[in-house]
Amino acid sequence: PALVVAERIDAIRAWLDERGLGDQFHPSYTRMVPAHHLTEIALVGCPDPNPVHRRFFDPPRGTLPPDPETIGKAYIGALAEGLRAWLRLLGRDEPIGVCFSGGIDSGAVLLVTHRVMLEEGMHPGRLKAFSLVIDGASEDLAQARSFLEATDLDYLLEPIEVPMSWIDRDETVRVLEDYKPLDVQAGAMMLALCRGIRERHPAWRHLLDGDGGDENLKDYPIEENPELTIRSVLNNRMLYQEGWGVDSIKHAMTYSGGLSRGCTRGYAPTTRYGFRAFSPFMLPSVIAVAEASPFVELTGWRHDRLYALKGEIVSKGVEAVTGCIMPVHPKRRFQHGVMTPETLADRLPEDPADNRRAFHAAFGP
Repeated sequence: PALVVAERIDAIRAWLDERGLGDQFHPSYTRMVPAHHLTEIALVGCPDPNPVHRRFFDPPRGTLPPDPETIGKAYIGALAEGLRAWLRLLGRDEPIGVCFSGGIDSGAVLLVTHRVMLEEGMHPGRLKAFSLVIDGASEDLAQARSFLEATDLDYLLEPIEVPMSWIDRDETVRVLEDYKPLDVQAGAMMLALCRGIRERHPAWRHLLDGDGGDENLKDYPIEENPELTIRSVLNNRMLYQEGWGVDSIKHAMTYSGGLSRGCTRGYAPTTRYGFRAFSPFMLPSVIAVAEASPFVELTGWRHDRLYALKGEIVSKGVEAVTGCIMPVHPKRRFQHGVMTPETLADRLPEDPADNRRAFHAAFGP
């Protein structure tokens, strides 16, 4: 028996091919280690027993008062300290890019990073806000420009213009090693953005993004998912970060759930183009504050209150930590800010069966 541990499925296939064991490979035989758990696997022969998952991150829930200002100060304060520690690890001349749409999460990351750099005596000219533009059109670019003008940081903006031909579904599926339509759409945009930055800045290394912000404060439209109710979202610990849990029946044995699967849409494209990416919203210290928020008391089980909560908490927290009044724009997915619905449906259709075929073709003989 052998156990192969790797960051990607294609690395497992390559290892088996090199040893003449390629005929034993199939992507469905692989398993993704779930977030926040240690995984123990006993190799005893065929068939091996199921792995044992032991949680190592178990933050208490609902311990903060139901006050968005208090929660925001703690939440963005934890974000700032995480960014401070990360910035201190970098060389003082290293340029830093933020994947920027002008939304709540990327906006908070940019404003807090800028503030922390000033506090640490670092030159803010090292910082850039990269916004994707496809074939000369982008609602995100207009939103990003408006955000930066309102905060007197418009000099940080650098549009990254790319052709529509770079939006390639099959290539995205190969890089992400996944087929979930929304993740494939977002991953395709991230691939185009990273490629555009790399062609313009061959030596650039470090990118920040806001991945994890929606998951932390449960800001997804529940109505779009027939499997969810507001009670399931608020009652299940870290549902959007972890999925339904390691002991639950999954749609796919290969993948764990939640952000621990979805973060590949950012990690894989940035790695593909040689970047070192970091999202401070994924730090345990930041997630712990989000989990301590009393969501039921704050929302009264109402969808509209839940959807308004992230903007209120984050903006109050950014003001408390940076002194800056942060613009709050309505939620919009990455792919919806840079492509029209018609173009998106044409190039990246939301047909999971079609994406699955592309996924299996990528790993076929």
